[in-house]
Amino acid sequence: MYDLKIENGLLVDGTGSAPRKANIAVRDGRIVAVGGDLGEAKETIDASGCIVTPGFVDIHTHLDGQVSWDEDLQPVVNHGVTTAVLGSCGVGFAPCHADDRERLIELMQGVEDIPGTALSEGITWEWESFPEYMDAIDSKPHTIDIAVQVPHDAVRVYVMRDRGIAECAATDEEIAKMKAVVREGLEAGAVGFSTGRTDNHRDITGKPTPSAEAKTRELLGIAEAYHGLGHRVLQAVSDFDMAESFDRFDPEFDILEQMAEHAGRPLSVSLMQRNKDTAQWQKILRRAEAATERGVPIKVQVAPRGIGVILGLQATFQPFMGFPSYLEIADLPFAERVERMRDPAFKAQLLSEKSVSVTGDGSQIPPLADELLAHLDFVAMRLYRLAEGFNYEPSPTESILAESFDSGKPVLEVLYDVLLEEDGARLLYFPIFNYLEQNLENVRTMMTHPLALPGLSDGGAHVGTICDSSFPTFMLTHWTRDREAGQIPLERIVQMMTKDTADHLGFQDRGAIEVGRRADINVIDHANLQLSLPRLVNDLPAGGTRFLQDASGYRATMVAGQVIIRDDQLTGAKPGRLARATA
Repeated sequence: MYDLKIENGLLVDGTGSAPRKANIAVRDGRIVAVGGDLGEAKETIDASGCIVTPGFVDIHTHLDGQVSWDEDLQPVVNHGVTTAVLGSCGVGFAPCHADDRERLIELMQGVEDIPGTALSEGITWEWESFPEYMDAIDSKPHTIDIAVQVPHDAVRVYVMRDRGIAECAATDEEIAKMKAVVREGLEAGAVGFSTGRTDNHRDITGKPTPSAEAKTRELLGIAEAYHGLGHRVLQAVSDFDMAESFDRFDPEFDILEQMAEHAGRPLSVSLMQRNKDTAQWQKILRRAEAATERGVPIKVQVAPRGIGVILGLQATFQPFMGFPSYLEIADLPFAERVERMRDPAFKAQLLSEKSVSVTGDGSQIPPLADELLAHLDFVAMRLYRLAEGFNYEPSPTESILAESFDSGKPVLEVLYDVLLEEDGARLLYFPIFNYLEQNLENVRTMMTHPLALPGLSDGGAHVGTICDSSFPTFMLTHWTRDREAGQIPLERIVQMMTKDTADHLGFQDRGAIEVGRRADINVIDHANLQLSLPRLVNDLPAGGTRFLQDASGYRATMVAGQVIIRDDQLTGAKPGRLARATA
């Protein structure tokens, strides 16, 4: 007698093989049979009309604080993810001395737009060392499995204390201590180490992140922590054009490539089409190809759609946030703000103004924001109203700029009126990166590259600006079903989100539907799978606000054989634990 049987589904097994009809039997959390008539089970799920896939492995989240207070781990769990990786971009909450907790909260608040009040109230701080942090995660039930990377920023502050945030170079002694701390985490089962080297990441006071100041000598010293270990990975985010100079690209890539070579382990770097150097993504691919060919494997983490922000009067960002008249009412309750903005005299006054600076010293808002707020007329060609049936690959004719042309109204007036729709709850989609040509052809090129891994969903982060945890559902709908041309085969998209990501991390127990593997499984009504619009909820600790995005079509999601999602709703089951690297 099996514990669970899934029958009559179309199996997309994660290996890239063509879909086929097959039944699956589960016992004790493992897949024990795949085939035809498999016999009796305590529970049977009828997957007629559905695809059956492995659970998705999300390699780039920021659930580092949320995992401490939230067993459900929404919105990541709502989109077929059964394993999520924390500690991305060099930020995290371990290791940490007790008197450095607020520093790490301010850093996460600035870099990843997570309310500091939520982090202060929600994080339980049952640890100091990184292994203790891992044990704290493992001691609590969650809906899905969690894997962790050792974050460079936390390690630097833990070892260097004040010097770690004072833009100081590490001494030989400090580098040796950081190496030992990282080694301790890796030996305890961390899947890797991450570092952040981007000027867009700032703490809440506007200071650069600690790891952004690390020199080559420090990164190579930390990389020695990998020597003698089995499969582990490195992850890095970088602008590759620091100091506002394109000639910084090769020296910066050299540093990361040397780190990967010194560690002897695979490295993944973020890949997107940026605004300053629109061809930079192609240069990253060429360097990654060359490094991989000479035996230094470098993968690229790719987002499946435009990377940007959701704008709205209740969101973190909106087009008038720097206008003097709006600043006068910014602290009013939401309903009062909307009422003031409906006043024709207030509207006329605001529209006669220009934005003041919202970035600079003491501000965690990225410098890019001032540039965008100063050129809203130009930006409007990539601003789109979020409404039911929204397509994340919208045409130029759907933009706010096109609406301005059609109506004969100035762009700013159209924007103002749109934001007041739905009683002020209207949201706008603004893809900053990956959408310069107003289509996703460049993204398709990135996704279909042999070194590509799906990533950058940032689950748990930027809670008032994005909800890219929905990437897996978008990949299944847009890229395999809805896009008019240039679709990607369903079996390849599933392989990318399952076996490719699991193999990269070194997890051989998941990522494919094969006998002996964990029963992390999705049953999905692919033909009717849909994304809902993002919605703001006030459910964070201390009443913090965040975006959630629902999906319809997940008939069932299983973790270790237990059903955690049934018909798009959480069941209350929490089989998820810490997934440790063991090789």
